[in-house]
Amino acid sequence: MHRFLQPEGWPRPAGYANGVVARGRTIFVAGQVGWSAEGRFESDDLVAQIAQAMRNIAAILACDGARPEHVTNLVWYFIDKREYNNRLPEIGKVYREIMGKNFPAMTAVQVSALVEDGAKVEIQATAVVPD
Repeated sequence: MHRFLQPEGWPRPAGYANGVVARGRTIFVAGQVGWSAEGRFESDDLVAQIAQAMRNIAAILACDGARPEHVTNLVWYFIDKREYNNRLPEIGKVYREIMGKNFPAMTAVQVSALVEDGAKVEIQATAVVPD
């Protein structure tokens, strides 16, 4: 469906791709925080918020018949990179439960704050549904 780009001689990245080539209908998903469909945070736990943000992305994709495996790019914004790094095994588990074994191009950035009070993470997605 998508072709992953891996320059010869580069170490293979863990959990993401260096680049992705895709052709089809493109869906841009605005940054999603870890709140419910009602706009409320059910938890202040980072992993729980990541899981909810991923479910929110999947719900938006489903509005146009897309699925998590169509995601080609994710941008993650965290307020605490140390907590993110310390909880990678838990994050990886919930990621795979929702996104499957799709590891698109990704960027992770620590920021001083997010617009939504109580948010610990915001995730933006791009998906390409094949022709």
